[in-house]
Amino acid sequence: MDELRETVLSYRKKATYEDYAKLPEGAPYQLIGGELVLSPAPETRHQRTKRKLVAKMSVYVEEHDLGEVFDAPTDVYFNDEETYQPDVLFIPWDRGEIVEKGMINGAPDLVVEVLSPSTAKDDLTTKFTTYERYGVKEYWVINPKDNSVKVYLRNEGRLALGQVVCGHGLIQSKVLSGFAVEAEYLFRRR
Repeated sequence: MDELRETVLSYRKKATYEDYAKLPEGAPYQLIGGELVLSPAPETRHQRTKRKLVAKMSVYVEEHDLGEVFDAPTDVYFNDEETYQPDVLFIPWDRGEIVEKGMINGAPDLVVEVLSPSTAKDDLTTKFTTYERYGVKEYWVINPKDNSVKVYLRNEGRLALGQVVCGHGLIQSKVLSGFAVEAEYLFRRR
């Protein structure tokens, strides 16, 4: 029975960016590995954490005139089978040409994913691999469930774990030199 299922699935057509682009604006999907993956609205804790980070990061980037901060839903196109909507991303001014009318066309310098039960597996596997392959310089994985943040930094073409903060401590960015945020601030309710 498993062989039959695998045979049937192997004949199924993979979705492409062309298919993805036909979805209505705001449709809660990402294109991951050639599959249209439903991304339901995240829990309020996820949204609160993301909002706090976006607010702090946006102010810092604007005050220092570094580039642009975007948050989900903003399409980031990597290839015909990989278009994601990271929770937060940063594009410096000197790479502004990748900011197009309908999407970011290429790897942001910094990507942040706030884990949700429905997306954590993809954030930690397929998306991690794509971010690494396409040249993301810094990748933050924020886990509201255990109040942890892992910061991966580009090192010799790979994303390597550079910092882990659990509950309390300063999360520092290398891409946004001088930018830091307290983990406790991100995770507290107020």
